[in-house]
Amino acid sequence: MFGSKSSKINDIVPEESYELINGNKDNPDFIILDVRTPGEFSESHIEGSELLNYQSSDFKDEVQKLDKGKTYLVYCRSGIRSAASADIMIKSGFENIYNLVGGIMGWESCGLPVK
Repeated sequence: MFGSKSSKINDIVPEESYELINGNKDNPDFIILDVRTPGEFSESHIEGSELLNYQSSDFKDEVQKLDKGKTYLVYCRSGIRSAASADIMIKSGFENIYNLVGGIMGWESCGLPVK
């Protein structure tokens, strides 16, 4: 056994995500991770988010380069890729992962701001 800590993905709705982002505006240990393609990202994204393309061939390698001690809010277009990404992250040893349920489509449908 490698530790007794149980890690799980925290699924949160857009309004909760918005509150989480606002509560961590100046927190360098909080990362908003967009796992869509560069084209999707350029159309619109949540302000302050970093792009890590789930569909790239080196996605898992790039995940390993991330700081496992930070907290991540992961999102995609509808929530499918972000859930898969969050699962990969948890299996890789990350402990503080939030998945935006409904993705950026859900975010925008709630009238929340995009860049």
